[in-house]
Amino acid sequence: MKTYTSIKAYLSAQPKEVQPLLREMYALVKAAAPKATESIKYGMPTFEGNTNLVHFAAMKGHLGFYPTPSAVDHFAKELTPYSTSKGCVRFPYDKPLPKSLITKMVKFRVKEDAEQK
Repeated sequence: MKTYTSIKAYLSAQPKEVQPLLREMYALVKAAAPKATESIKYGMPTFEGNTNLVHFAAMKGHLGFYPTPSAVDHFAKELTPYSTSKGCVRFPYDKPLPKSLITKMVKFRVKEDAEQK
């Protein structure tokens, strides 16, 4: 696993064709969780509150978004167009990101995280 010193370094190291989508994801998460701390965990861009809020990463064929199992369960009905697993949503590179859904999921995680104090 490659190590990155920052989210900016991670984004710059990814293939040029996926960087715009990754930058868009970064901007959406940052706007929805402005007080979150940014880091790299598990080799992925991570936003943290009291716990890890969300991770995202460039994968082969999709952008992986990891908002924890609770968020995937909570938004299961809205996530039906996408491939999901326990704590992951796979957004295909050839489709626009569902901005409002991502924003709602991040805000859900911020609220959930705040309640875990």
